[in-house]
Amino acid sequence: MVHTGSCIASLIGQGGSRKYHLTWRWLRYFKNDRDRRDLITCGAAAGVAAAFRAPVGGVLFALEEAASWWRSALLWRTFFTTAVVAIVLRGFIQLCSTGTCGLFGQGGLIMYDISAAKVVYSTPDILAVILLGVIGGILGSLYNYLVDKVLRTYSIINERGAAVKILLVIMISLLTSICSYGLPWLATCIPCPADASTSCPNTDVSGNYKSFQCPPGHYNDLASLFLNTNDDAIRNLLSTNTVKEFHISSLFIFFVAVYCLGIITYGIAIPSGLFIPVILAGSCYGRLVGRLFEPISELDVGLFSLLGAASFLGGTMRMTVSLCVILLELTNDLLMLPLVMLVLLISKTMGDMFNKGVYDQIVKLKGLPYMEAHPEPYMKHLIARDVVTGPLITFSGVEKVGNILHALKNTGHNGFPVIDEPPFSDAPELCGLVLRSKLLVLLKGKAFSKDMVLAGNKVLSKISELDFAKAGSGKGLKLEDLDIQEEEWDMYVDLHPIANTSPYTVVETMSLAKAAVLFRELGLRHMCVVPKSQGRPPIVGILTRHDFQPEHILGLYPHIRFQQ
Repeated sequence: MVHTGSCIASLIGQGGSRKYHLTWRWLRYFKNDRDRRDLITCGAAAGVAAAFRAPVGGVLFALEEAASWWRSALLWRTFFTTAVVAIVLRGFIQLCSTGTCGLFGQGGLIMYDISAAKVVYSTPDILAVILLGVIGGILGSLYNYLVDKVLRTYSIINERGAAVKILLVIMISLLTSICSYGLPWLATCIPCPADASTSCPNTDVSGNYKSFQCPPGHYNDLASLFLNTNDDAIRNLLSTNTVKEFHISSLFIFFVAVYCLGIITYGIAIPSGLFIPVILAGSCYGRLVGRLFEPISELDVGLFSLLGAASFLGGTMRMTVSLCVILLELTNDLLMLPLVMLVLLISKTMGDMFNKGVYDQIVKLKGLPYMEAHPEPYMKHLIARDVVTGPLITFSGVEKVGNILHALKNTGHNGFPVIDEPPFSDAPELCGLVLRSKLLVLLKGKAFSKDMVLAGNKVLSKISELDFAKAGSGKGLKLEDLDIQEEEWDMYVDLHPIANTSPYTVVETMSLAKAAVLFRELGLRHMCVVPKSQGRPPIVGILTRHDFQPEHILGLYPHIRFQQ
C-alpha cells in the first residue's frame, strides 16, 4: 500500500498518463523536483493510513522513514492527505456495513481491538517487557542479516530471466503450502473451551478455532494460525482472555515457520511486504513469552502479543515514534503506550548494535545514493576540496553549440557550471548552474545565433516555459532526439536565461561534515565548491550525492577508516 500510494502520487506529479488519457492541465504545476517529492511523501503516508487505518501513524511514518527532507508545509499536507483517507475509508466501511461488499469493511476502523483487556502491570511485567525488547533486537538484526543475504542471492537468480523468476515463485509457494497444510498435523486436538464467545469449531472462513482433522467439539490450534489469513492470524494471537488457546509448542512451531518463510518470500516476483509478516512473527513470540511469564505476570497474553509485535518491528525497521502510534491506532489501547514505548526503544537500541534497519539495507543493496541523517565521523577530518573529482566540465555564458553537444555526449553529468568571461565580465566569475535537461530543451528549440552575443529573453520567446518543466520518468528529451545540422555546430547559444544564477556554494576549506549536513537538510542535487583565494578559476568542482557516499570517500582515502 505504501508503494501503491507513492506510485499514484508519482503519476500525478508527472502530469498524469497520456497513454491512458488521464491528464489535466492543472497537474503541470507539480512538474518540479520539490512538489513531486512532496507528493510521493504524501502518497506513502496515505498508503500507511489506508493499510492500517492509522492516519496519524501515516504522517509520522512519512516523517520518520519516507522523507529525508522535511519542512512545516509538508506536515499539514500529509496530515490533510491521511485525514481524507480516513474519511473515505470510513465512508466505504459504512456503505458496506450491510455485508454487500464481502470481506471489505469488516472490523471497522480499529483492526485489532484489545481495549477490553485490563492493563495492570508490576515489576515482573517490566522485566518481561525488557526481555521482549532484547529478544526483538537480536531476532530483528538476525532477520535483517538473513534478508540481505537472501536478496543478494535472488538478485543473481532473477537476472536469468522471467522463467527463472516464475519457477522461484512456484517453489516458494509450494513450500509455503506444505508448511501451512503439513505442520498442523503435528499439533494435538484441544477440547473447545466452555466459555468460548464464538462457535467452536468455526464454520466460517476465519476465526480462532479451526477443526482441521479433529473430532467434533475439538479444534487444532496450529491450523487456526496457518489456515487463516495473516490478518485473522494476528487477530487470533492478539485476542485477550484466551490464555490456554494455543499450546507453547504450537506457538514455537508457528513462529519458526513464519520467521523463515518471511525471509525467503521477500524479494520474489510477487507483491509482498515485510510489515505484516514481522507483526505476525513478533506477536507469536510475544504470546509465547506471555505464556512463560504467566505464573508471575498480571498482563494478559494478548497484550504480550502486542508488545512482541512492537519489539520485532523495532528490531527490524528501527522506527520508534511512527510504529508506536500505528500500533496504538491498530489496537485502540492507549494504556499500553508506556510499555510499547519502552519495548520499541530497547529493541531499536539492541538492533543498532549489530546492523542497520532493513529498509536502509535494501536501499544500499539497490545501490541508491542515500545520505544518512548524520555525517560519518571521518568526515570531520576532511574538507570539501578533498572529495571533489574531475575533470570539471564548464560552459561559457554564451557557448558554442558544438561544445555543448560534445560535453553532453561524452559525460553523464547532470549539472554544468556556467562561467562568465570577458567581454561579458571584467574577470572570470561563476554565473550559475545549468541542468542537462534544460540544455536539451534549449538545443531542441534552436535559439542559436551566428555571433557571440547575449540573447536574453529572446530565447524564451522561441521556447515555452512549460517545456522546461520536469518531465515524467522516461519521458524527458534524450540527446538522440536532437536534430542539429553540421553548420549549426559553430553557432552560439546564450545560457543565461536557463541557468540557476544563485546556486548553493561552499568554500573549498569547509568541513566535509558541515557540507554533508547542508546538502541533506536543503535537499540539494548539486553543491558548487568555490576557491578561498582570488586569482584562481571561479569554481573548484561540484559535489553530488555520490561524493558524500562512504564508498567514494574511503576509495580516495582508504587509511582514514583506521583513524576514527
